[in-house]
Amino acid sequence: MSMITVLDKGYVRLVNHMGSDLTVVNAARVSYAKESKELNERDMKLITFLAREGHTSPFRHVILQFEVYAPLMVARQWWKYVVGSAHQEGTGDTLEAWNESSRRYITEDPAFYIPSAQEWRGKPENSKQGSGDVVAWALGDKYTQELMEYVEEGVRKYEAALQDGVCAEQARLFLPAYGMYVRWYWTASLQAVCHFLNQRLEHDAQKEIQEYAKAILQLSQPLFPNAVGELLK
Repeated sequence: MSMITVLDKGYVRLVNHMGSDLTVVNAARVSYAKESKELNERDMKLITFLAREGHTSPFRHVILQFEVYAPLMVARQWWKYVVGSAHQEGTGDTLEAWNESSRRYITEDPAFYIPSAQEWRGKPENSKQGSGDVVAWALGDKYTQELMEYVEEGVRKYEAALQDGVCAEQARLFLPAYGMYVRWYWTASLQAVCHFLNQRLEHDAQKEIQEYAKAILQLSQPLFPNAVGELLK
């Protein structure tokens, strides 16, 4: 399995990867001019030690590349990890790259995340951010319908502007932004991927990005079972 669907129209696709648990081990053992040919129990203990003690550079020799299709509100949360990867205390650059499709150049039919009636959440009781319990179905249905109408109106104005000869990079101003799906490639070291997972799998992370983090975990863990398991402890 290389692709997992997320939300109503989104997905995560594993495009490519480099390395294995053995790559992590040998990146660490090169300090002593040693190399393991096959992963053994001693190697697995070394992975545990490296993760526990914060010796993260060996995990940066393993690379994963994903294609992600997600609402803009998810993409912009995710993007912060790329911006901050060079500034994480004690780690240095965790090796990340991001290339995103642009509506300056493409005019494919826009797609939008529309929560169903049972997916709208109320504000939390004891926090200024995040969300609480699911709201009543009638209220959720009301806002599902209103969001659909709002999106449809924006798309009509966007298409009318294109028909009138307005450039794509300005016509896109009519598209409702935060729910619009965008597509990007995310290439990152295993350390960077697990840093993302450690934060976005938490119960207090935004639910929508939690769903994408679960997909990333499901695609990554079979490739590097020992390293992922230790970095997520």
